[in-house]
Amino acid sequence: MVAGNALLLFIMRGPNADLRLFLPIGTLFIAGIVSAFLSKIVTGIILGTVLNGGVLGFMYFLVLAIGIGEP
Repeated sequence: MVAGNALLLFIMRGPNADLRLFLPIGTLFIAGIVSAFLSKIVTGIILGTVLNGGVLGFMYFLVLAIGIGEP
């Protein structure tokens, strides 16, 4: 889930990134975190939360940078 979300995020970013498409990707990250908790495996919970949260944080800063960079 993390690799697919990160790949999708890197494909979509760029100078002409559509901010409306970041919302469905954000829900995919949250779904990844929820599925990590539903697995009930401690290692899966920790890795799933940290990796999905890290890429979600990167996406937040990317959206913030796009918002600041626009005139």
